[in-house]
Amino acid sequence: MKTPRDVTTAHLQQRFQEKGLKLTPQRLAIYQMLMNTEAHPTADDIYHAVKPTFPMLSLNTVYYTLTAFKEAGLVWEVPVEHASSRYDANMDQHHHLVCLDCGKIEDLYDESLVCLRPPTANQRGFDIRMHRVEFRGYCEACRAKQGASQDTALSNRSMSQS
Repeated sequence: MKTPRDVTTAHLQQRFQEKGLKLTPQRLAIYQMLMNTEAHPTADDIYHAVKPTFPMLSLNTVYYTLTAFKEAGLVWEVPVEHASSRYDANMDQHHHLVCLDCGKIEDLYDESLVCLRPPTANQRGFDIRMHRVEFRGYCEACRAKQGASQDTALSNRSMSQS
């Protein structure tokens, strides 16, 4: 499970320099927001979380910053069908459970997936360095809603047949 990381500003500055990025106060705030959440926020979520501290911040700056972070290998972009991409600063090897209804994303740590390496990759001369797996389905809350609406539909159908 991802936990908030107590990373010093000096450590982040070093990490950003290694990636060729200048550590501005806005970038620091955006990165810390991502490091301290398990919610996999959208750019819009990040913008609204950081804007009170930086009133002049624009949504365009957030997108630009996320692109720079992604290109530097500091965050993962998690695409969500029919919705805005989500972002994850947890670069540990893990996978995702993605709800097809509400778009909720949960981190999944499963030892059986860590060693997932297709044997044919080596035969094709492909050297795998990392992998990501996304399981798509319905979260518990959405399944409960679906069950309730199915129960209502069945109840209405049986009442109309009486």
